[in-house]
Amino acid sequence: MLPKILTRVVRYGLYGSVAIGGAVVALKYHDTDYGSLAIVRLTRTAVTAVEIGKTYKTMLYSKEWDRSSKEYLQIKSEAHQIGAEKLLELCKANKGVYIKVGQHVGALDYLLPNEYVATMRILHKDAPRNTVEELYAVIKEDLKRDPKELFEEFDPEPLGTASLAQVHRAKLKDGTEVAVKVQHHFVRKNTKIDLQWMELMINTMSKVFPDFQMQWLVDETKKNIAKELDFLQEGKNAERVAELFKNYKWLKVPKIFWEYSTERVLVMEYVVGGQVNDIKYIDEHKISKQEICKKLGDLYSHMIFVTGFVHSDPHPGNILVKKNPDQNDVTVYLLDHGLYAQLTEKFRYHYSKLWLSIIARNRDEMRIHAEELGIEKELYGLFACMVTGRPWDVIMKGIDITKPSSEEKSTFQNELPNFLHHVTQCLEHVDRQALLVLKTNDLIRSIEYALGMQDSMCGFMVMTKCCTQSIYQLEHKNAQSMLRRQYLRTKYLWSLLVLYFYGIFLKYRAIVYG
Repeated sequence: MLPKILTRVVRYGLYGSVAIGGAVVALKYHDTDYGSLAIVRLTRTAVTAVEIGKTYKTMLYSKEWDRSSKEYLQIKSEAHQIGAEKLLELCKANKGVYIKVGQHVGALDYLLPNEYVATMRILHKDAPRNTVEELYAVIKEDLKRDPKELFEEFDPEPLGTASLAQVHRAKLKDGTEVAVKVQHHFVRKNTKIDLQWMELMINTMSKVFPDFQMQWLVDETKKNIAKELDFLQEGKNAERVAELFKNYKWLKVPKIFWEYSTERVLVMEYVVGGQVNDIKYIDEHKISKQEICKKLGDLYSHMIFVTGFVHSDPHPGNILVKKNPDQNDVTVYLLDHGLYAQLTEKFRYHYSKLWLSIIARNRDEMRIHAEELGIEKELYGLFACMVTGRPWDVIMKGIDITKPSSEEKSTFQNELPNFLHHVTQCLEHVDRQALLVLKTNDLIRSIEYALGMQDSMCGFMVMTKCCTQSIYQLEHKNAQSMLRRQYLRTKYLWSLLVLYFYGIFLKYRAIVYG
């Protein structure tokens, strides 16, 4: 029954909320398990979809526009802003999965209209908060013990609040300080229906506004939400990444206290540090910004191109930095391990080859490897811009010799919405693994810009080195002869030597030109 109702709403919803109301009433009578609260949430979603659709239809499609005119661009920006604010209001009201999707939108810095990204970014800091009593109810239900028997102290003020859970500092009975992550009590029962109705809203918007093709976002959320709701899996992910990077002495992953953990409760080692983009904290503690960028570039590049086991929710709130007074080295704490992806060898190979072809300005190779990742032939150049976060003319000049700038970033973000339809085409058809890498690239770039370190090109260097390593390892593994393996090894060592001297050149240029 539900799919038929959704079809009715998509077909008739643009003409008002009467059809939506009828659909919701029908839903209520055919499935009473959702209850009155579900009806309110569904109605709110459907009405928001209609309102956003009407906004675009009225402002952009009620007349013929010269799409290159300043007036059209201004009106389009205003429509985006109205739509973004309505979407934000919906996410904050419905909470749970809606917050998660909104946060995802807020992280796509280079890939969506800036109005949506800037508006939704608030959800990283302003997620819904539960009372301590509500948290205690979840803990008691899962651990079968009164929380007061488990914790000597439990700070009522959360350390952080996210879409699916919130984290509090606490102290175990033996005096150990811990961070306790507790899932919002309302999340699980609403997840399935929330995703169905969010899909309806996006489908409705795409019918009214053809440039708005966001099915990939729903697909990704559907695929990942079950993993994120299992905190035991999060604990296992944390231990696995700690093992994979045990040689990185500067990287710390909080220890898991398994005896106090369940699918909805996770008790971890309590750690202290400053958020990776907190300039005031970094300056006060005399932490090297270049060292931060270098270490993060190293970590995420090795995740993507070497291990293939990638932290899938990269944003500044999940990364803390700290420098002990008696040490020169900076410690990086990696938090929130609820979602990881295991990239395939094929994807890592073609993405690595694409990156190196962009550096070499080899259009034929760019086209070949972009196609292998699902990109249509004519869109390979746009995809290269999305991968690098830089305009095509800069790519053709050489991203290895042209330093990024704030002006370039501003120009890039202002121009990209003019190609929104083609951007969404890329996102709809690209290998889904690439979405994660694009998100990670945005994280590294945003941190470099926040710290004023974009000129150092730290991320560029280590990413190039890891791409070279990944290609070598995969080709060496598949080589059929000893001669071929020796050739690949010689080629690899030569590439590393070239990168070494290029790194020296970049340091020299930074000293000479500031």
